[in-house]
Amino acid sequence: MTGRVRAAGFSLSLDGFGAGPEQSLQDPLGKRGQELHGWLVGTKFFKTMIGGEGGSEGADEAFAQRSMDGFGAFILGRNMFGAERGEWRDFDWKGWWGDNPPYHAPTFILTHHARDPIVMEGGTTFHFVTEGIHVALERARAAAGGLDVKIGGGVSTVRQYLAAGLIDDLHFALSPVLLGQGEAMFEGLDLPALGYRVVESTATELAMHVTLGRQ
Repeated sequence: MTGRVRAAGFSLSLDGFGAGPEQSLQDPLGKRGQELHGWLVGTKFFKTMIGGEGGSEGADEAFAQRSMDGFGAFILGRNMFGAERGEWRDFDWKGWWGDNPPYHAPTFILTHHARDPIVMEGGTTFHFVTEGIHVALERARAAAGGLDVKIGGGVSTVRQYLAAGLIDDLHFALSPVLLGQGEAMFEGLDLPALGYRVVESTATELAMHVTLGRQ
């Protein structure tokens, strides 16, 4: 049995940006990009993930849990792995998350530059795919063992899979923030024409959680 292809827990500003401008090692989410994730960082799920205690429960917590539950493989763009561009030079860099990334499953990084897999603690192995989004998805499906595959971001990666009609459903968390500029999620995409519709929406104090599915 083949699992579904999902994007989940993806934070957006009210004006549709999934990251701020000028992403860098110092600002991996771009300028003001951290403001998009206010709904997430206070949850019990997030506190536990970073080794803390406490945290909120309720709808934000439930969506946070769902955003990482049931996946057997992940697909990420190169920016989600690190800030380096071009040919790989810093082979000591193994991602933003330390020795034990939160994925705990095979994780496929889209890149134009080949690199050997990196085995991390906790069951995460980073595989670097140079053959494009379709090959990455084929490999992720094979590795997922019937579980779902998560398209984990960033914006460019989600947009590519959306435009190709390869995502079954998406959960966006719309934060009450206006960025004005950055990486636009929906620019040039006609989601209804691609078959997507709103199937669920839940409002909290910190976000509007909207789930899209394909007809």
